[in-house]
Amino acid sequence: MKSALLKSSKKSVAIWGVSASLLLVATLLPAANALEISVPSTLEQDSPQSAAIIESDEASVSLFAEDDLAATASGAIFSSELALVSSVSRQVELARTPLGAKKVAKSILLNEYGFSEKEYKCLNRLWTKESHWNYKARNKSSGAHGIAQALPASKMNVVSTDWRTNPVTQIRWGLRYISIRYETPCKALAKHKRSNYY
Repeated sequence: MKSALLKSSKKSVAIWGVSASLLLVATLLPAANALEISVPSTLEQDSPQSAAIIESDEASVSLFAEDDLAATASGAIFSSELALVSSVSRQVELARTPLGAKKVAKSILLNEYGFSEKEYKCLNRLWTKESHWNYKARNKSSGAHGIAQALPASKMNVVSTDWRTNPVTQIRWGLRYISIRYETPCKALAKHKRSNYY
């Protein structure tokens, strides 16, 4: 009985540790990849006062008795949320380099917008001219900022407020802008060739 209670307590501490880590990541990157994650301002936890309370709470016992966290319904949800945060973080870090930003933009353009490889080539030419795919690029005379050179830069708030530091936010804003204003990257590139802006 004592070893089962000790094992249950260790699992409880581990689960709360992982939960706290996830909460920290969600706090630090609340809008990564244009995903707004609601973070509560306080976290309340009722600690069990005795072994009898732990034994009487069947949901707690079944959750902590599982070696594989994903085997429970709440564990599966937690695991998928953790995987999503991890995926978003990897995508943001990848996009901090020009080559990585191109890969992320191509993936979003082809998979989410359904555009062709030809449209990606136009986008590549357009944003190479605008910023060389540098998320820190800033036009000193106009104030245009980021990979897509948003002017004013604050326009990107429509996607997320982290546009200064998140290249994925900039890419998503740029693709949204192109699709709304020009329909396709090739049409936006044609406008840029005529006017030297888009």
